[in-house]
Amino acid sequence: MPRESKAARRARAIEINARLTREYPHAACALVHNDAYQLLVATILSAQCTDKRVNLVTPRFFATWPTPADLAAADVDEIIEVIRSTGFFNHKAKSLKGMAVMVIEAYGGRVPAGLDDLVRLPGVGRKTANVILGNVFGVPGLAVDTHMLRLSNLLGLARGRDAVKVEHTLGKLLPPEEWTMFSHRIIEHGRKVCIARRPRCDECTINELCPSRKSTFT
Repeated sequence: MPRESKAARRARAIEINARLTREYPHAACALVHNDAYQLLVATILSAQCTDKRVNLVTPRFFATWPTPADLAAADVDEIIEVIRSTGFFNHKAKSLKGMAVMVIEAYGGRVPAGLDDLVRLPGVGRKTANVILGNVFGVPGLAVDTHMLRLSNLLGLARGRDAVKVEHTLGKLLPPEEWTMFSHRIIEHGRKVCIARRPRCDECTINELCPSRKSTFT
């Protein structure tokens, strides 16, 4: 297969995004939230856990600790009890409390709206920060989760397993105003069609734009 030029790859990425836009016109963040604090908590809980499970846990969580100040004062063992079903509960509980303490002490009780500030918070990496920026503050962000890593490699838009490198590579292919929604569309496509163990290539709206469709699945 001839090497694809950067211009051709960019054009293919734009067409992939256009088709996914038509396929998933209502794509959005699957984590139920009302503000930056709630989405931050939910995203931290979503590590190695389904969004569906997180959405079952967060109503009780936010009823118990409705603000960062409430969470900062919480006992870690109590947090563990509430979030246990999300897995990795010891680490998540410590991260959640640490995040809340730092939000109170360093940011006056308000979740910061900048990438550099967000990634300083315990339990927050670039993916989580981009989720918050894009879905709460309207700042373009590519949230590179497992679906984004897998599909961007299958589609030949980016290579490797380094999430930061994949984020920067994808960012050069698409205009910033599309970054947040492209993340949602790719995630939805990965869940509904390009399923890791049983991809439904015959139903895929971007089938002919995917270099992996034959070599990987036939």
